[in-house]
Amino acid sequence: MTKIASQVVAELTRQFNQELSAAHAYRALSLWCEQANLKGFARYFAKQAGEELEHAAKMTSHLIDRGVLPQEQAIPAPKTEFESLLELARQAQAMEERNTQGINAVYEAALQTKDYAVQVLMHWFINEQVEEEAWCLEMVERIEAATCAGGLSDLDRHIERYLEEGENK
Repeated sequence: MTKIASQVVAELTRQFNQELSAAHAYRALSLWCEQANLKGFARYFAKQAGEELEHAAKMTSHLIDRGVLPQEQAIPAPKTEFESLLELARQAQAMEERNTQGINAVYEAALQTKDYAVQVLMHWFINEQVEEEAWCLEMVERIEAATCAGGLSDLDRHIERYLEEGENK
């Protein structure tokens, strides 16, 4: 078993906890949307919460496979009050940008220590973040363009159909 450099363990552990925090935050976004009767967005953010937990699980598996027990840290309470769906979407966008920065930091540590296994693992995450950031930008732009309540309602139904199509594939 290849030993993992302490700086790589530190970065992976930090990112593992960041993924758990993002899952917690996405759940809060989902609940806000549920209360605002935006069922499509509520389902989307609940799905995102699940994906963040899957990301943490990937990191956990990697660390355990290499003989390291991931250390969980306290997760701060997420923001739960928003003035609008646009503010909420911008919060999601900022979270994804932070995740990208964190993943890049793990990759940088893996490059510096020539930890090829972590580099390969991070390739998957880097590609995932391109998709996540693109979707968040699209979501923010669509919400900005939906200038009336009817527009937001249509957008909410659109995201509901999008999720259903994904489930039927």
